[in-house]
Amino acid sequence: MRVRSVTVATAGLVFALGALVAEGHHAFATEFDVARPVTLKGKVAKLELINPHSWIHVDVVDESGKTVRWMVEGGSPNALVRRGVTKASIPVGSELVIVGYQARDGANRAVGRDITFADGRELFFEGSAPPAAGNAQ
Repeated sequence: MRVRSVTVATAGLVFALGALVAEGHHAFATEFDVARPVTLKGKVAKLELINPHSWIHVDVVDESGKTVRWMVEGGSPNALVRRGVTKASIPVGSELVIVGYQARDGANRAVGRDITFADGRELFFEGSAPPAAGNAQ
């Protein structure tokens, strides 16, 4: 009987922890809005390769000439490192053009779909954004 109680308690703990992990992670549509596309051109101010999502902080000059900091979500650090992306890959001060989707709440947060350096090199940042029409894989 004791073995069964321990097994049931362990299974319950595993399910509870799994639920917490699932609740903490979000799908694209939960946080970002496909009806709010953005194109950002700016300089990298900071790069965070942190779990569960990496972030590029970009200083963008808006139409009024004011500099606004945007946060652009990417994939997990582990996924990025496996594809060769490190902090050295995206130096502070680099100019980027980011096409993506803004946060549903209107904050200066976006998920990057296509990210390109000023010299034309593309950056794989594995955001949760859906592919552009015609680029479905």
